[in-house]
Amino acid sequence: MEKVRLSDNLEISRFVHGMWRLTEWNLSERELLKFIENVIDLGVNTFDHADIYGNYSCEQLFGNAISLNISIRDKIKIITKCGIKLMSDKFPERKIKYYDYSSSYIIDSVENSIRNLNVEHIDLLLLHRPAPFFNPEEVAKAFSQLKLSGKVSNFGVSNFNIIQFEMLNKYVDEKLVTNQVEISPYCLEHFENGNMDFFLKESIPPMAWSPMAGGKILTPKDEKGEKLYLVIKEIAEELNVNNLDQIVFNWLLKHPASIVPVLGTGKIQHVKSALNALDFEMSLEQWYRIYIAGLGKKLP
Repeated sequence: MEKVRLSDNLEISRFVHGMWRLTEWNLSERELLKFIENVIDLGVNTFDHADIYGNYSCEQLFGNAISLNISIRDKIKIITKCGIKLMSDKFPERKIKYYDYSSSYIIDSVENSIRNLNVEHIDLLLLHRPAPFFNPEEVAKAFSQLKLSGKVSNFGVSNFNIIQFEMLNKYVDEKLVTNQVEISPYCLEHFENGNMDFFLKESIPPMAWSPMAGGKILTPKDEKGEKLYLVIKEIAEELNVNNLDQIVFNWLLKHPASIVPVLGTGKIQHVKSALNALDFEMSLEQWYRIYIAGLGKKLP
């Protein structure tokens, strides 16, 4: 499978597999291991985590599974995130959900992730969300220590805007390599706020979380979703494509910013369907028909 280069020492697969809903898949350790092996065999070697996924449980479930086959670690790239402190039975002292980007918390979170994932290092660490209380010097200090210790190879962010990205990049020694944001035909926020132009300007491939808009496209619940569904269905018929999800993924893949979709399924047949989006290409006019349907108005 085609790879996307994020840095001199990190290439990831054209699709990333996300572990956000891992606890909902109800897989045993052996079943999860088999699923991971099948995903790797299909060419997807990059797995996306966050410390908080599954109420702080998904990393450990994944780590337990891959520990059953120690050869897997050399075949995969591990992404995880930190910074959000959830209210949880694991942390009864917390009264609210809030963000913590202190140096000590970032380092502690990474060390916990490494233990839970049963790995020696993280290939890419992302800050999960921008925060109103944010000291970039603290973050830079943590990144530097994590890099020097060999615990993290690369750094990035998630859900940051241009100013927030550039602000942090000014302070860190290791330049940020990606921004994981919500991108889909339903969510065009980052086409409108300048982020997509920024990604192109800086040659930063973005990752797209929720590329299917949480089901709002293929099982529409509002007028916007219904319009998108009809256009996508029309284009699928024009391209002789049976699965509509492939049209959505192809729309993302066609963009010159090298958008990397994050899959979130526990069913291998859905992974296979998504990857079939690599086998065809829609026209520029078809791409714009989808964009305009999501935008809800004609271009000026």
